[in-house]
Amino acid sequence: MHLKGSVAVVTGAASGIGEALVERFSVEGAVAVVAADRDVVGVEALAARLAGGPTVVEAVGCDVSEEAAVRDLVDGTVDRHGRLDLMVSNAGYVTVGGLEAPDEELRRMFDVHVMAHLYAARYAIPHMVANGGGHLLNTSSAAGLLTQIGSLHYSITKNSAVSLAEWISITYGDLGIGVSVLCPQAVDTNITANSPTAELIPGAGPSGAASVDGVLTAAELADTVVEALADGRFHVLPHPDVAEYVRRKGDDVDRWLAGMRRFQQRLFTDSPMPADWLLS
Repeated sequence: MHLKGSVAVVTGAASGIGEALVERFSVEGAVAVVAADRDVVGVEALAARLAGGPTVVEAVGCDVSEEAAVRDLVDGTVDRHGRLDLMVSNAGYVTVGGLEAPDEELRRMFDVHVMAHLYAARYAIPHMVANGGGHLLNTSSAAGLLTQIGSLHYSITKNSAVSLAEWISITYGDLGIGVSVLCPQAVDTNITANSPTAELIPGAGPSGAASVDGVLTAAELADTVVEALADGRFHVLPHPDVAEYVRRKGDDVDRWLAGMRRFQQRLFTDSPMPADWLLS
């Protein structure tokens, strides 16, 4: 997947990873990038900032948890630009909690982290196949390949996002549909500040666990995305250590689980939050 001359859609584009991808796709020579987000003011500011360049950047309000909104986003892009080459389903958020967390919280997160990817594929793939091919980039997390200490719902939904991307790749790859799944660890964005449970996140909670191999800027992550798309890679791993962790998990899952338990204990031993906070 090469970005020069392409038409792309990016959801969750008002800030963080989505914003950085819109900026980088513009630099790479995309013809048009549709920046979509519930935060209409944010994507409008992004489009205004990038106005006047060679890439048309459009701001569209979209709640990706609503199927009709994703359908209209995809169909509207094709109506205005004639095609859709790259669909980036990126919107997401994090919460803290375990078995006690409300079921409705899990359902809401599943809508954003899984169903939104499904809707994007459902409506983008027919257009792409008719046009000879296209590419889906779904944002998951290293947690989707491993797990997220401190967040049951994030772990479940991000793992589901990876599984969905694998299924789409297998099912539609022979029809010219490329699929990539973005699985970073910690990135310097506002995902923690925007969490519905931000007040529960300790210094060594989920964000601390993810930052063990360093915190990337969103622009640095965008570099890896562009390289991975050009190579046609399924796993997009801005933190290279994740590949080794996945290998270890596959080689001996019992040893990996034991290691994760030790890692969790170290995190909460060093944190001011009591070790039994997950059970509260």
